[in-house]
Amino acid sequence: MLEGFALDITREKECETLAQAKDKRFGALRNIDAAIITSFDPRVTFDVILDQIITHLNVHAADILVFDPHSQLLRFAAGRGFITNTLQYTNLRVGEGYAGQAALERRTIHIPDLTQDLGELTRSPKFSQERFVAYFGVPLIARGQINGILEVMHRQPFQPDSDWMEFLQVLAGQVAIAIDNTSLLEELQRANAELSMAYDATLESWSKALELRDEGTQGRHQQLADITIKIAQALRINENELMHIRRGALLHDVGKIAIPDSILKKPGPLSDQEWDIIKQHPSYAYQLLSPIPSLKSAIDIPYCHHERWNGSGYPRGLKERQIPLSARIFAVIDVWDALQSEKPYRRAWTHEETLEYIQLNSGILFDPAVVETFLQMPNLGI
Repeated sequence: MLEGFALDITREKECETLAQAKDKRFGALRNIDAAIITSFDPRVTFDVILDQIITHLNVHAADILVFDPHSQLLRFAAGRGFITNTLQYTNLRVGEGYAGQAALERRTIHIPDLTQDLGELTRSPKFSQERFVAYFGVPLIARGQINGILEVMHRQPFQPDSDWMEFLQVLAGQVAIAIDNTSLLEELQRANAELSMAYDATLESWSKALELRDEGTQGRHQQLADITIKIAQALRINENELMHIRRGALLHDVGKIAIPDSILKKPGPLSDQEWDIIKQHPSYAYQLLSPIPSLKSAIDIPYCHHERWNGSGYPRGLKERQIPLSARIFAVIDVWDALQSEKPYRRAWTHEETLEYIQLNSGILFDPAVVETFLQMPNLGI
């Protein structure tokens, strides 16, 4: 009877130990899931995963080799528990070494005693200093593709049970997902960068088309956009806004598409009626750009760069800080450029005359803070 009671206690403790082990493993998986979901940096995710692997598999070391589809090589990405840095220079072809064999055959490679056969690991001159005995190489497969190899090593003889092997496979699956997510993010970032470059190239083409129509402005839109960005940076405008400011500067006169050539290219002074038509071009810009979601954030300059600090501008008569900062910046740059440009009905102003005009109208037509920054900026082509 006592023996049966003792046996029951033993079984109960064994069940309790198993339950605790399962809880810890579930906790490890939750930590890994959190790292995969919340971190866009693969190094951070790999560090969390490797810490969980070493802790919950109770092994001495582990590393992650990521497969590079371009070079067709398995490259070291992260490691934990190593004495030397010898494996950090790993570059294996598929089929080469134990890791390459695991990748080629898509199965776990288990070497119970490395002292009998190091295989390709002998190519790492300091590997013998690690004194590893047991080795496991697990292929990392996601969406049917090899993403890399998880290597697990121990410095003592080690014969795992089925639960341990099953958990190793589960952890390898998590590593594969982490690598796959990283690859997808990199592909998305690359695609977005290419799309953004193509988009900006299109906007620059629009800008050049406007320059061709407005004689005497060839090449100036790009230069004015560059100066606008420098002023914006000096005023510590958020980096995320600079792209939109640049696009707005390039398209600042896009509304002139709707202005007749008879007015836009008139060789003499404009009549009051013609000026009224010219003053509509910011509103035309708004009508052209506002329906385009990706250009809504760039609309401030085309729509508001003719507004003035004292409210005397157009099209809406905004004043002071009612005018978007990007438009206040470009207003100064646009006037600086226009006054120094030759017109059929007036001579170009000198550099000194232009700066004097801008300074005299600081706090009247122009934002004083913008004027101060503009006048102090070196190497603006002024």
